[in-house]
Amino acid sequence: QTQLFGVLLAAASNFLISVSLTIQKCTHLQLASQTEPKPYYISKRWWCGIILLGLGEVGNFTAYGFAPIALVAPLGCVSVIGSAFISVLFLKKNMRTADILGGTLTVTGIYLLVTFAPNVPQEITARQVQNCLVSWPFLVYSILEIIIFCILLYFYKRKAVKHIVVLLTMVTLLASLTVIAVKAVASMVTLSVKGKMQLTYPVFYIMIVLMATSCAFQVKFLNQTMHLYEATAVMPINFVFFTTSAIISGVIFYREFQSAALLSLFMFLFGCLLSFLGVFVIARNKKEEHLQVPFIDCGHIPGQNLTGKIQPDSHSSYYGTLNNEDDLVKSQ
Repeated sequence: QTQLFGVLLAAASNFLISVSLTIQKCTHLQLASQTEPKPYYISKRWWCGIILLGLGEVGNFTAYGFAPIALVAPLGCVSVIGSAFISVLFLKKNMRTADILGGTLTVTGIYLLVTFAPNVPQEITARQVQNCLVSWPFLVYSILEIIIFCILLYFYKRKAVKHIVVLLTMVTLLASLTVIAVKAVASMVTLSVKGKMQLTYPVFYIMIVLMATSCAFQVKFLNQTMHLYEATAVMPINFVFFTTSAIISGVIFYREFQSAALLSLFMFLFGCLLSFLGVFVIARNKKEEHLQVPFIDCGHIPGQNLTGKIQPDSHSSYYGTLNNEDDLVKSQ
């Protein structure tokens, strides 16, 4: 019952996040269509979306205290499904065959995830967290993560390598630490609310610092990725990377699949695969919406008959200079 409550809480929280993002998108589109656009932060609807987003994130955080990481993390696909279908109602988008197919695959994957997820005790005390921090599997895992992150950071800073896989891999390495810390903090807070005080242990505050630091740098690199690439490309890859790293973190740090049967493990991984495939199908060939920016079409200025280019091609050798064609236009 405790694990089921965590599953329902995570699913509801992710659906709430999709609703909040849709509300914010509606607000931006409505303000952009006005003759005198107002700042979005003075809109009550936008603030309503922000509040719902905060409630969804709090719900996700709380869900880690009641369900395993391997079960809560993949349920992030609920927000993808929610966004795809809510946009049809509120943003007047067309329902695509890919949305129906992807939604069916994702729902089937979620069912397998919930059915065959590891059933492990979720009351993790501060002493258990301390023991997990100094266990040799986690120490080896941490050293490997640090080495890989430093190598990627070197290529990112020194060699200016900004490929989407490089950026999202750094986000994933940070996210694995965030998930471990969130699970520990949520579990200790839950136990403290039940009367088993855990907040007096130093490891609780160590985990809070680890959670805040890793989350801050994770957002930094994720924003950089969103700036360089389309959201339709970032979303599915980031979901797959994040979910995979979260499951590995739960296996190594909290030993969530220690007593799982081979068939249950196979069906759980198959459910993850279906969820990944569903997210990719929904995001595939999905067009990005850009707000219309008013501009003057210089090719249709009344009374002017232009016979050449107004601006040379930026990729040509004449960019920033006048070529022969421009000299002819200038003489005319």
